[in-house]
Amino acid sequence: MSPDLGERLAAIRDRVAAAARRSGREPAAITTIVVTKFQPVELVRELRELGVTDFGENRHQEAREKAALVPDVHWHFVGQLQGKKARQVRAYASVIHSIDRVSLVDTLDSPGESADSSAAPPTVDVFAQVNLTDDPGRGGAAPADLPALVERIEAAPGLRLLGVMAVAPLGEEPRAAFARLRGIADEVRRIAPGATRISAGMSADFEDAIAEGATHLRIGTAITGSRPDRA
Repeated sequence: MSPDLGERLAAIRDRVAAAARRSGREPAAITTIVVTKFQPVELVRELRELGVTDFGENRHQEAREKAALVPDVHWHFVGQLQGKKARQVRAYASVIHSIDRVSLVDTLDSPGESADSSAAPPTVDVFAQVNLTDDPGRGGAAPADLPALVERIEAAPGLRLLGVMAVAPLGEEPRAAFARLRGIADEVRRIAPGATRISAGMSADFEDAIAEGATHLRIGTAITGSRPDRA
């Protein structure tokens, strides 16, 4: 096991705890998801030995392969989700962070053709992804479309809405973006009182996200190191 990996993980844990205390929050209330995209499964196993239990992936094929090899952890799907892959992702993901349209909710909540219609599918935890930019091509629902999306998730017996997720836009101060997300989260809770979580913050901005109420951080290279070169 690389000693640098353990040192990076410990350093991030210390920074998360310090940021939480500065905001008057308990560090234990914050979940750090280690994003392992493009990293080998051996690194996932090393992190598991170091006590990590929450891992994030954003590509279905890679996520499915790693989940099969390391099943005794929580796998978070954090990438954009194609409708045709949605049920496959649901089969291994403990949490899906990127629900951004009603059609995706309908796909996830309906049984597959081979499913036993008499048995209710297990509930999967989800976040409603919000687009904090003016670019409709970016992932996430526009804030104006969020109420309808939240209501549909709440009506889906197979889904449990945890809260909202977003990525800070490039070129904007992260703290300001996360403050806007916090306001959106407050509005969502008026519709879904149980949706109290916020998935926000990555390697470069997670301390700002914590200051604005983030409960789930998605941290990759600050812990895993540089990603391997890919062909």
